[in-house]
Amino acid sequence: MQLLTICLVTDSRRLAGPRAADSDRRRCLLAQARFAVDAGVDLIQVRERDLEAAALADSVSELVTVTRGTATRIVVNDRLDVALACGAGGVHLRADSIPIAAARRLAPGGFLVGRSVHTARAAADASDADYLVAGTVFPSLSKDLSHRLLGVDGLRAIVAATAVPVLAIGGISVDNVDAVAATGVAGVAAIGLFMQSPGERNDRACAATDLRAVVAGLRARFDRVNTAP
Repeated sequence: MQLLTICLVTDSRRLAGPRAADSDRRRCLLAQARFAVDAGVDLIQVRERDLEAAALADSVSELVTVTRGTATRIVVNDRLDVALACGAGGVHLRADSIPIAAARRLAPGGFLVGRSVHTARAAADASDADYLVAGTVFPSLSKDLSHRLLGVDGLRAIVAATAVPVLAIGGISVDNVDAVAATGVAGVAAIGLFMQSPGERNDRACAATDLRAVVAGLRARFDRVNTAP
């Protein structure tokens, strides 16, 4: 049975609230990362697209410190320069970003290079990636309603097109994760799945939550699907 990879994708503005100060966003991001490490999350993808390079680097450096010596690795969304400067474990490239080979030429050994893909053809062309993130599978708060959805069939086609591990992203929930697991994906990536619901939020805890039950539930569901006769 292949090991399941669980990737938490950050969104500190959504995590802390749209009117939160930058200091509160960073505090919430660190709290979420600590919960993720404790829960055994494999990857934290730092996806803070509204931050300038200096502020992003500060956050990445803090997250690298939080995860140092643990099994959780930090990958930075598309900013290879920030990932390398801060000692992150890898970079996650957008579908329209630089070639994977170009990133590898600049990176040290063991540095992860992931790629977002939206079609089976793109997945087949990204055979030199360490992992792929395929989406958007289901409707998601992170994408507007006009965004093209893969659905389960599209996800399955991407998995079939490549030998690279594929993580599903987009609207992943406890209600649909069994169908996702059945496509043969190597794991899942998500934002909202790892946050409290709005009714559970409080100022002290931000929207971060104890993730052990969430992660344990994901692993149990994948195990059940993968071992079914």
